[in-house]
Amino acid sequence: MYRILNKKALNPTVTWMEIEAPAVARKAEPGQFVILRVDEEGERIPLTVADFDREKGSVTIIFQIVGATTEKLNHLETGDAICDFVGPLGRATETEGLRKVAVVGGGVGCAIAYPVAKKLHALGCEVHAIVGFRTKDLVILEEEFRAASDKLVIMSDDGSYGEKGLVTDALKKLIESGEQYDEVITIGPLIMMKFVCKLTKEYGIKTVASMNPIMIDGTGMCGGCRLTVGGETKFACVDGPEFDGHKIDFDEAIARSGMYKPFERRAHEETCNLFRMEVK
Repeated sequence: MYRILNKKALNPTVTWMEIEAPAVARKAEPGQFVILRVDEEGERIPLTVADFDREKGSVTIIFQIVGATTEKLNHLETGDAICDFVGPLGRATETEGLRKVAVVGGGVGCAIAYPVAKKLHALGCEVHAIVGFRTKDLVILEEEFRAASDKLVIMSDDGSYGEKGLVTDALKKLIESGEQYDEVITIGPLIMMKFVCKLTKEYGIKTVASMNPIMIDGTGMCGGCRLTVGGETKFACVDGPEFDGHKIDFDEAIARSGMYKPFERRAHEETCNLFRMEVK
């Protein structure tokens, strides 16, 4: 069993948890993920390592409450325990030799972008972080990004916080102002990553995209994270989750990911109703 050391809500739908998992913390690196089960009868879900503390023996996860398992997980409190917590899995983000990088995150994907920015900053790399949210109420990890970035640009769709517009607007503005990046690293909604990669391709800037959002069981066995990269079939959880963003067939990935939303939504509603009945 893996004890929950701390828990807090980052916004109405996103939760931060620090889990006691010394073996995972010893080897975890940015870009990797864990597979967890809330209880013995629960499904296995992959969640990205949002942070870790090797001395404390803890791993931080940040998750959005969208399905049945994340709803169950969110009902646990500090002191409770998770049944299984396996990792670290996946390939870590490649950071060697990078001197100046733009890290572009969107929504809950910022939880994956943050540890990458943090490590690059610690290595002496100049980090420009661009993070986007629909509205001010959904902003997460602002102070953490400020501490890990040489430049931070916050965008909001409605203009309620930071600058109004999309992350691609901010990235294009920085590039055209003369900023030269060794690499752009992006993680967020698939449609956002598609247009980030489309923009950077125009300027010939190497871009890495994390396909964590399409992972389901974390082993490649379900086939849900299958995608096409450079004309070849890959699996996000086994071969990635990071790939050359200019070679990903985003249209295919977006179409496939949409297939599971009705099932996820229904399972979430059923779980919510179950908790309501238990409270009564």
